[in-house]
Amino acid sequence: MNSDNSSRPVSGVPPVIPHAILVTGAARRVGAEIVRTLHAAGACVAIHYHTSTTEALALVASLNALRPESAAGFAADLRNTDALPGLIAAVVARFGRLDGLVNNASSFYPTKVGATNTAAWDDLIGTNLKAPLFLAQAAAPHLAQHGGCIVNLTDVHAERPLKGYALYCAAKAGLLGLTRALAVELGPQVRVNAVAPGAVEWPENTTDFSADERQTIIEHTLLKRVGSATDIARTVRFLVFDAPYVTGQVITVDGGRSAYL
Repeated sequence: MNSDNSSRPVSGVPPVIPHAILVTGAARRVGAEIVRTLHAAGACVAIHYHTSTTEALALVASLNALRPESAAGFAADLRNTDALPGLIAAVVARFGRLDGLVNNASSFYPTKVGATNTAAWDDLIGTNLKAPLFLAQAAAPHLAQHGGCIVNLTDVHAERPLKGYALYCAAKAGLLGLTRALAVELGPQVRVNAVAPGAVEWPENTTDFSADERQTIIEHTLLKRVGSATDIARTVRFLVFDAPYVTGQVITVDGGRSAYL
């Protein structure tokens, strides 16, 4: 996929259809920054959300103000597997194609061994692993038509587990493995890669990490700072638009923390 297409018509030449990319969990935080970055590169963006309706619709409106009909919102509970083919179908119906899928949506909270229940399993595995698989399955035929791609958001803790978060880490480890398996299954028509963030935007529940714990994380990061949503979004943009010979790979964006853990 190239990023230099334009939707502006030229006299006597049919307009070029912009790339259409679905980003899950895209109403806020990292997901919203990914959407803005892909949109700025020329893509039409499908903004998935679950409960963040106000934020999603505001983001859609702001992007359409920049380029009319270039963004649309799609509500869905990703834990409802039966609804996922319909989500893909709705995006294709809206934009006429699907060139990219960014599996960003994620649940994140502690599940200590001895206090983990099936509700947490269904939620953490459902959002972090099961939904990306079934979305990829539904999207694959559409992506193959245009040499499209999938980008999964994993985590540095997929390979280096975080104490107290066993189930989340297992789910992300599964997503890492799924990334490589899908690259094998869907090539050569569809590329599949992943981005593994480190400390990027602290969780909204500030009680999860104390000030001391945050400082320890920063001290174990070679660049001695936390990352930003922009760092992740730029990497996703690279994999979508500028990496035609890259598949089955995981790019770690963590300021060097995983090299020092």
